[in-house]
Amino acid sequence: MKKVLVGLSGGVDSAVSAILLKEAGYEVIAITFKFIKDFDSTDAINIAKKLNIEHHIIDYQKEFKEEIIDKFLEEYKNGFTPNPCVLCNKKVKLKFLYDQLKVYNCDFIATGHYAKLENNKLYKGRDELKDQTYFLCETPKEILNKLLLPLEKITKEETRKIATKYELDVANKKDSTDVCFISKKFKEYIKTAVKCTKGDIIDVDRKNVIGTHQGLVNYTIGQRRGLNIGGCTDRTFVVGKDLAKNILYVSIGNEENLLSDSCILEDVNWLSDKKIYECFAQFRYHSKFIPVKLEFLENNKIKVVYKNGVKAVTPGQICALYLDDECLGGGTIKNIRKNNQELWYQ
Repeated sequence: MKKVLVGLSGGVDSAVSAILLKEAGYEVIAITFKFIKDFDSTDAINIAKKLNIEHHIIDYQKEFKEEIIDKFLEEYKNGFTPNPCVLCNKKVKLKFLYDQLKVYNCDFIATGHYAKLENNKLYKGRDELKDQTYFLCETPKEILNKLLLPLEKITKEETRKIATKYELDVANKKDSTDVCFISKKFKEYIKTAVKCTKGDIIDVDRKNVIGTHQGLVNYTIGQRRGLNIGGCTDRTFVVGKDLAKNILYVSIGNEENLLSDSCILEDVNWLSDKKIYECFAQFRYHSKFIPVKLEFLENNKIKVVYKNGVKAVTPGQICALYLDDECLGGGTIKNIRKNNQELWYQ
């Protein structure tokens, strides 16, 4: 009998993953990682007891702080808008599960992601609304080799029905939508974690100072709310930052300033067996797919060109690349360009 190590978070998705694997004849061992001090493992413990599966809770708070929280805050300090969930799958959740394979003498690891694996290639899952290939696009190939995704052929609604059939208390548990290590409002968290220094807000068209920002870490490309610019009634957008001069650049009523036509991806995780030069890009989770052309550069970088322009492509975010339903991989957006000129972002 094959043995599989399941990441059991305490949510309905990982619980049903364990159920489906048991039904398929696997011996299931569950691991719950404790990443933050206030983590409540009660649901995970109850699920494991209900399903009668071996269960271990492992404390990885130190590693999680070093790999995710510290790097997340450092990226914000450097003016970027990071996506910690993608990094967490790559550096923490899946990696730590993978590292435990030999410890528990297992053949595979498994998670409750909505995505599909076939011939070591990553594809969108059946549930279009819940598809999570975006969050898995940076997963190294050696981990994908050992990964099972039991929810690949079912929808979220079907997942809840299975949990209800097994009388699990988490059958109707709400999905987690926030960054797991932030328990308060985001701006409050950033203010306490990162030093915020006030500075000028400059209108990029008129080149004049129109207000004062509350610290560059509080703003992201495309942001419209919370700018607090007195006397301005037109729609105003954040279009960039200058960290050296502590300037926030905005555009008043001119959405053209939000457009870019290319960007550079760094730390690219390329999953396909061959180079693909025309495909689709997703610049944020659940954003629409944009036709792009790729130029493969040195040092694991890719230039992504999108001829018709895209609004608010944001440095620090993840860009996932697709060909039809196949996820080709992804990388971190490090700068944005228009007409071969780097935009108002330094």
